[in-house]
Amino acid sequence: MSSLKRAGDVTITIEGTNRSATLPLLAGTLGPPAVDIRKLYQELGVFTFDPGYGETASCESKITYIDGDAGVLLYRGYPIEQLAEKSDFVEVCYLLMYGELPTAEQLAHFRRGVTYHTMVHEQLRRFFDGFRRDAHPMAVMCGVVGALAAFYHDNLDINDPRQREIAAYRLIAKVPTIAAWAYKYSLGQPFIYPRNDLSYAANFLHMLNAVPAEEYKVSPTLEKAMDLILILHADHEQNASTSTVRLAGSTGANPFACIAAGIAALWGPAHGGANEAVLKMLSDIGHPKNIPAFINEVKDKNSHTKLMGFGHRVYKNFDPRAKIMKESCHAVLKELGVTHEPLLELAMELERIALTDEYFISRKLYPNVDFYSGIILKAMGIPTSMFTVIFAVARTIGWISQWKELIEDPSQRIGRPRQVYTGPPRRDYVPIEARG
Repeated sequence: MSSLKRAGDVTITIEGTNRSATLPLLAGTLGPPAVDIRKLYQELGVFTFDPGYGETASCESKITYIDGDAGVLLYRGYPIEQLAEKSDFVEVCYLLMYGELPTAEQLAHFRRGVTYHTMVHEQLRRFFDGFRRDAHPMAVMCGVVGALAAFYHDNLDINDPRQREIAAYRLIAKVPTIAAWAYKYSLGQPFIYPRNDLSYAANFLHMLNAVPAEEYKVSPTLEKAMDLILILHADHEQNASTSTVRLAGSTGANPFACIAAGIAALWGPAHGGANEAVLKMLSDIGHPKNIPAFINEVKDKNSHTKLMGFGHRVYKNFDPRAKIMKESCHAVLKELGVTHEPLLELAMELERIALTDEYFISRKLYPNVDFYSGIILKAMGIPTSMFTVIFAVARTIGWISQWKELIEDPSQRIGRPRQVYTGPPRRDYVPIEARG
C-alpha cells in the first residue's frame, strides 16, 4: 500500500497547441513533492528528459532519507549520528531490513541467525582457484557472489517471503567471508574461517588479518572503526549501485544475481571506488609542498585534475558521515601510533587547506566520507584494492533491503527507461556496390 499523499496538481501545456494534462503532485513524509508523470506520454505524447535521473524519483521507499542541503541522513527515520553513537552494524541491518529497531530478543535472534550463516559452502573454496592471483578483489567479488545462486539454489523463489528472508541472511553473513577470502587469495595466504565468538566487525577483521601460524587479537578501537565504516556505508538512498540492484530485481532475477550487479556498479571510481581514488590522488601529489600547485590545477577550468574525496552529488553541505568518520579517523591514527605516515600527513594538510580556502568553501566542497574512510583503511594496513570491497560488505544490507522493498511493492514494474533518439531518421539499405 502506497504511503504517498496527493498534495495538489500540476498542469502542463504544450505551447502553441491546445494540448494540456493535469498530473498529480505527490508528497512523501519528508523532502520535495514529486509530479506523477506516469500518464504524461498517454495524455501528451511526450517523455521527460533527465540524464542521470537527478530530478526523477524512480520508486517510493521507506528506507533512507537524505537532505543534501541540510546535511541530513536518516535510516528508517533515525539520524545517522545517533545510530553511529549508540548502535552497532548488526542492529542497523535489522533496522534497515524490517523497518524498526529490534527488541533485545529480536536482536539476539537476528544476530544468531547472521552469525550461523557466515560459513560458505566448502565447494565454493574451489571457485577461487579459477581466478588469477593478481585479479582485482572486486572482480572476484562479482564472480563469487553471483555464483552463490548455484550453491544455494534451494531458496530462490522471490515470491516466498521466507525464502527472501533466508537469502537476505545468507548474503549479510557470507559477503564478509567472501570478501576476506578474496583478499587472502590475492596474498597467497590460507583462508581464515569465520568465528562465532566474535562480533560482525571483529570477525571480518579477523578473517582479513589472521594467519594459522599465530594468534591475532582484534583491537577494540579498530573493531569500532570498522563497525562505523559499515554503518555509515550501509545505505544511501537511490545511488547508482542501489538503482542497479532495483533494476535487476525488477526483472525477477534472483537476489544473488541482483547483489552481484550492485557490486559491479559499485566498482566504478565515481561511486564505490572514490576512497581508492583519494589514496591515488594523494600518492600523485606526493608531498605537502606540492599541494599548492595541485590546488591551482583543481581551480584551473582547463585542467582535468579533480579533488577526490571532497564534495558530493547529493550533499551540498558537510557530509554527516564524514563528521563521524573524521573523529574515528583520528582515534585510529592515535591507536596505531601513526605519526610519520607521509600519505596520511599529506591528507591532513590537504584537508586543512581545503577547509580554509574560499574557493572550496564557496562551492561547498567539504571532505566527504570517502576521504576519511580511505585514510582509516590505509592506516589499518588494508590495501587500496580492498577499499571498494569493504564498501560492498557494508552496502550489501542496503541493497538487500531495497531489493526486498521492491519485490514487496505491487506498484513496481520492470525497469524500462525511455530515450530521446538523435540518430539518423529512417533510411533504405544501399547495396555495397552502390555505396560511394
